[in-house]
Amino acid sequence: MTKAMRVQLVEGKAGDPWSDSALLSFTGGDAFIHIGATNGASLVAAQRAARRLDGMGVTEVALSGDGWDIESRWAFWAGYFNPKVTKTIHWGSEDDEEIKELAARESAARWVREITNGTPDDVSPRVLAESAAEMLQKLAPQALSYRIVAGDDLLREGFVGIHNVGRGSVREPVMLQVDYNPTGEDTAPVDTCLVGKGITFDSGGYSIKPSSNMATMKSDMGGAAMVTGGLALAIARGLNKRVKMYLCCAENLVSGHAFKLGDIIKYKNDVTVEVLNTDAEGRLVLADGLIAASEEQPRWLLDAATLTGAAKMAVGRDFNSVFSFEDEMARKVLDAAAQENEKAWRLPLENFHLEQTPSSFADISNIGIDGSPGASTAAAFLARFVPKEGRNWVHMDLSGSYQPAANDLWATGAKGHGLRTIARFLQEN
Repeated sequence: MTKAMRVQLVEGKAGDPWSDSALLSFTGGDAFIHIGATNGASLVAAQRAARRLDGMGVTEVALSGDGWDIESRWAFWAGYFNPKVTKTIHWGSEDDEEIKELAARESAARWVREITNGTPDDVSPRVLAESAAEMLQKLAPQALSYRIVAGDDLLREGFVGIHNVGRGSVREPVMLQVDYNPTGEDTAPVDTCLVGKGITFDSGGYSIKPSSNMATMKSDMGGAAMVTGGLALAIARGLNKRVKMYLCCAENLVSGHAFKLGDIIKYKNDVTVEVLNTDAEGRLVLADGLIAASEEQPRWLLDAATLTGAAKMAVGRDFNSVFSFEDEMARKVLDAAAQENEKAWRLPLENFHLEQTPSSFADISNIGIDGSPGASTAAAFLARFVPKEGRNWVHMDLSGSYQPAANDLWATGAKGHGLRTIARFLQEN
């Protein structure tokens, strides 16, 4: 630990020779983060300073002094993470429970960030599913079981959306089904189901994306990563409820076997969907997961996906978007985000949005009519696959989960922003 730079979080402004607005000052081997330079915003100051220390090539730090608490320590880690460089943080806490919580957060967030940042060649649909299953099973080997449904077996079990989207790739699409059951009773009711979009690369299919928009599409499995990370953190915190999770994993590529515009998909719940845009594929795979989850009759159902550019246009990349027909259901997620110091914002979802994906040949199409709100109609599409008109269901569009270029708070790539919200939702509802 002798090579670690000691970092203190202090109130007030830096003294001479530093300017009053300096965020960081240095004395010998110590760095000082000045809260006063960010108007008392200690979490922002810690994360911003961590980014600057990363930029200076500092690879090992020890957080010291009395200015730190668990949230500022975590904010520092979030900013200090660099996908290219291995870093070491000595938390500087003597509180065993605090250290345990920080370790659980880091383990879950690091997995989310690293699997999402992985190359699309390395992270195939099956690799994503197997990595998620193995990571979770290590946390709860006695309480957790899983199965993977792959390739043509998806058709035999009625998961036509995942199969259609993934059939254009030589690497088979898969659904991961996880059962976390700490009760040990096979007949125990399922409290919550999680569903995640796992498109490990999205070319847009025949509605192909421009190259500039395709460059970050290895991150289109962010929803699958996020619900997995959220469940992992909740398990590490002692979650004592039965939870089932469904990851809907595929590559959306162009080939002679790929699905096409004009295709009609008939789902297990008898809803037919006309494909009018193959780049609106996330909702097609999520439909399978929502149907499977609904069959379990859970108390709550939450899905998460990097679903629409419209959500990012609405709230930017600092917030995740929340959709529900029910005020109380939306509030549960918003409250969970607030308690975990993550940012989430509710966007509109009303019954009339259900009417905005018409088709001349099927029950609905997979895109909204011209002029309709893209994020809301995408959520409304998903609602078609949830029973009781969307009761006890919430959709998270992960607007804030990936940073296409580094900024003053985050490195380029996955952020893990949202997994704590999901973990808290699982724990407290």
